[in-house]
Amino acid sequence: MVDVKEEEIRKIVRKSYAKAAKRESCCCNSECNENYEKIGYSKAELETIPEGAAFSLGCGHPVALASLKEGETVLDLGSGGGLDCFLAAKKVGEKGRVIGVDMTPEMIDKARENCRKGRYKNVEFRLGEIENLPAANNTVDVIISNCVINLSPNKKRVFEEAFRVLKPGGRLMISDIVLLKELPKKIKENEQAYVGCISGAVMKEQYLEVIKNVGFQDVKVVEEAHFPIDFVINNPSTEAIMKDYDISLEEAKECASSVASIKVYAVKPKQPT
Repeated sequence: MVDVKEEEIRKIVRKSYAKAAKRESCCCNSECNENYEKIGYSKAELETIPEGAAFSLGCGHPVALASLKEGETVLDLGSGGGLDCFLAAKKVGEKGRVIGVDMTPEMIDKARENCRKGRYKNVEFRLGEIENLPAANNTVDVIISNCVINLSPNKKRVFEEAFRVLKPGGRLMISDIVLLKELPKKIKENEQAYVGCISGAVMKEQYLEVIKNVGFQDVKVVEEAHFPIDFVINNPSTEAIMKDYDISLEEAKECASSVASIKVYAVKPKQPT
């Protein structure tokens, strides 16, 4: 997977998420809700979103930490079925606006369907890549993202685009997966591991440095957490990888300990630096 070109990686990810968009959401059953609650979503929040809005578990709850205000414009990188967009919509109110961007046509169709079901007037979904955002310069107050940037083969470009579309003084609040130590080669080169947000991740220090280098200030990790071992081991993607590559339970646990979920906050300077 390491030597695969960027566009080939995008095709793999797009194909996987197109399949996910065709599946029914598991959000209506108690087990799935419990998993969402583990990463910060409340029962009350999950009950307010349209059925079918939650497709991927994510790794955190960026909306909860974004300190959204009424009237603000929010852009969600990799919006999926629209979960975080719909929660953000309630925070910014009728005078605010939420834009979801996703590169998978099937996912955009599903999100728009969910938007119609939920009768959201202040939410829209745009087809596009997070490396080339379909948004104008200096037009967004807050950018959120939930376990998506790690899937990009060009993370620097993603943060450059985020910086471009944010207004001066705009905020970045994202949840993502990073590495605390390098993964074994057979995991890094596995396509399923990439789509499962594992092998696309980079070292924590490198991730934060990229954000700083594109111009963001006040870059800080608001929260860092390790996934419970059983949470990782019982993931369908993990189980498939273990079977295909003859990875032992102990090796899988070692990989799980290498991965962390972080919530990162950063600000675009009000004046050019």
